[in-house]
Amino acid sequence: MRNFDGIIFDVDGTLTSTNDLIFKSFRYISNKYLNKSITNEEIMKLFGPPENVIIKEWTGDNYDTARKDYYDYYARNHHLANLFPGIKEILTYIKSKNILLAIFTGKGREAATITLQKLEVYDYFDLIITGDDVKEHKPSAEGINNFIKKFNLDKARVLMIGDASPDFKAARSAGVKIASVLWDYYVKEEVKSLDSDFLFHTVEEFKKFIYENI
Repeated sequence: MRNFDGIIFDVDGTLTSTNDLIFKSFRYISNKYLNKSITNEEIMKLFGPPENVIIKEWTGDNYDTARKDYYDYYARNHHLANLFPGIKEILTYIKSKNILLAIFTGKGREAATITLQKLEVYDYFDLIITGDDVKEHKPSAEGINNFIKKFNLDKARVLMIGDASPDFKAARSAGVKIASVLWDYYVKEEVKSLDSDFLFHTVEEFKKFIYENI
C-alpha cells in the first residue's frame, strides 16, 4: 500500500541547481539599473516574493524594461542551471505510479516556466503553483492547500519536499508531511535544525525512500 497520493516539490535547490543563475540575473539588473553590485547574501534576503515584485521595487518607472531584461538574461544564461542528477528518474517513477505531482515555488510564473521547460520536466506536473498564483507567499501554506483542495486529497497522504525553512513551515501549517533535502548548500545548517519528518542528504537517499514508499 502506497503512503502518498500527492507529492509537492519546491524548485530552486530541490529539483534544480539554479541559485547561481538567480544570483547573476539579479546582479545583472542591479548593476544596470542601480549602478551597484549586490552580494549573494543580499539577494537571498530578498527571497520570498516573486522576481517581479523585487524588480518593481528596484526599478520603479523602468520596471517594464528591467523586467524584460531580467527574463531575457535568465533564459539566455540558463546553461548555468541544471536538474540535480537523479531527479528526472525519480519524477518518472512517481508518474509511473499515477501519483499526483505538483510544484509550489516562490519563483514567479515566467521564471518557473523557463526553468521547468528548459530542463524538460514541465509536463511531469499536474499543477504548478508559483509566487504569482498565491496571495500569501511561503511560509504560508496557501499553495499546498490549493493543491489539496483541487484534487480533494487527504492531507495525511501528501508530501512536501523542499530545501529551506519556508517549505518546512508551509508544510507544518498545512498539516502535510515534509521532507527536507540537503543537496544544495546555501542553508544546510538551518535545515538540519528543523524537526522535519524526513531528512535527505543526497538525491540517492531520497530516491531509495520514494521507491520504498509509493
